[in-house]
Amino acid sequence: MPVSGCKYSPEEVERIADEVLEKYRRHVNPGAANLLRFAGFGVPEWEGEGVYVRDLSGKEYLDFVGGYGVFSLGYRHPRVVAAVQEQLNRLPLKTQYFLSKPVADACALLAEVAPGRLQYTFLCNSGTEAVEGALKCARVFTRRPGIVSAVGAFHGKSLGSLSASGRDVYKEPFQPLVPGFKHVPFGQIEPLREALTEEVGAVILEAVQGEGGVRVPPADYLRQVRAACDEHGVLLILDEVRTGFGRLGSLFAADLYGIEPDVLCLGKALGGGVMPVAAFMAREEIWEAMFAENPWLHSSTFGGSPLAAAAALAAVQTTLDEKLPERAATLEADLLGGLRRVQQRFPEVLADVRGRGLLAGVEFTDPDLAKLVITAMGHHGVLVAYSLNNPCVVRLEPPLIVTADQVAHAVQVFEECIAESLEAVDGLV
Repeated sequence: MPVSGCKYSPEEVERIADEVLEKYRRHVNPGAANLLRFAGFGVPEWEGEGVYVRDLSGKEYLDFVGGYGVFSLGYRHPRVVAAVQEQLNRLPLKTQYFLSKPVADACALLAEVAPGRLQYTFLCNSGTEAVEGALKCARVFTRRPGIVSAVGAFHGKSLGSLSASGRDVYKEPFQPLVPGFKHVPFGQIEPLREALTEEVGAVILEAVQGEGGVRVPPADYLRQVRAACDEHGVLLILDEVRTGFGRLGSLFAADLYGIEPDVLCLGKALGGGVMPVAAFMAREEIWEAMFAENPWLHSSTFGGSPLAAAAALAAVQTTLDEKLPERAATLEADLLGGLRRVQQRFPEVLADVRGRGLLAGVEFTDPDLAKLVITAMGHHGVLVAYSLNNPCVVRLEPPLIVTADQVAHAVQVFEECIAESLEAVDGLV
């Protein structure tokens, strides 16, 4: 159901929006604030429910950004909210002294549903923290410093995860980054094999490159990577922060591609759209190398709180109970098929449509036109995403609870906004 109405008058909305904008300019991020105001999105977000979000003025948006994968269950899913509320009223944060039942329950469920022999879980707060922990696992287990990643990858923006990521514009200001990282073309097995020298301890890859522009690898690529890692005694870290919990049409992309990673990174949807929760998982022998001698070798003050664990437990169970991976698989044809029909109408500006499940990327021939379409769709009440590592790609990543009618509406608005943007550009020539 759409979210409830706005309680502010137009005058109050304008006053509050101006106050928020000024505070952003003075205390948060002036550049982002000015850009959003210039694009016509200066009114703050206010409330959300299901697949809809509403700004302070009451304008409603169909959300096909989905918090970059956070809102797989939509906004404020009642089961997750209830679980978090119950835990909030009991004990929100950990004492740092006792064991925690919510943490034990959440990690046990993850071990039950995760691919292969992934038995142990470290709960943290964000995907970049999960990647940092996974990289530390690889180094302590293999005693080798080298890491192979992919060109165009996105694993986070802390120093270690940024070193694994693959777009220079986000890396150059912070050089020198962590040494020992090599980047190879995504989806090509021979360059990866050649990079597996004796100092390499791990390969880290996304199953599908999200910020890289929804780049889907060849069907046998990850199995070939798994075999190459086994041949060289190298760990395979699979970053499923974006794809985990049903996004591609299976609970994990590892299941979809038929592989067992040594370390698995999770996040975004793990918090059910209510709490920031992420995790890295690993096999028993890797966990022993990490924690057997010193159980506090890797730790976090806020990571793995009872509140976060309650959210994760409810989110995973709800994803299973509502069969959301199956739903994503079913709606793939609606989303990708609809976008490909739009591509047939505008072949001169749409170079490609690609994706799996409910993760789709449309590649434009001109990044400026892509930005115009994103902005136009927002003004028409549908939110879609810009891809950080590939500005030509518009990304659609709706909550997994989305309906076929809502998918059809988003595709229709996309088509209309391309036509509108092309007309506007022609009018300037």
